[in-house]
Amino acid sequence: MISVLIIAHQPLATALLGCCRHIYRGLPVQAAALDIIPDEDPDQALQEAKSLAARINDGSGQVVLTDLYGATPARIAVQMARQGRVSVFYGVNLPMLLKVLNYRARLPLSELEALVLRDAGEGVGLVESDNPPGRLLVPSSSAAL
Repeated sequence: MISVLIIAHQPLATALLGCCRHIYRGLPVQAAALDIIPDEDPDQALQEAKSLAARINDGSGQVVLTDLYGATPARIAVQMARQGRVSVFYGVNLPMLLKVLNYRARLPLSELEALVLRDAGEGVGLVESDNPPGRLLVPSSSAAL
């Protein structure tokens, strides 16, 4: 099964995994979180990330999720990317994490990548403020910016 490593600014990685514990009534197998603390040594954090990744990866592939592209956690995650073996996504949120966890046992890594990218916008929407009741506005991929 594809393993999942979350690398994010403290306390986001652990909090996201904690949400999964709440939703699934237990921690998902082959999943781990690494919170990057302020002023952490990036080289040391990279070694810790590699160690965590090795512990949870059974050779089926790995997804690394990070928060803010260009920030320290993402720079650490980017160094772990390996074509066809380790996919790195930035902009992690709970819907994205749940998508990965729900499909990682059924899809090969390349198909999981495509699914996550295709559905990334589904986790973000706007609630109309008309009362009553509030309606969800579904994002449209064809909407012009």
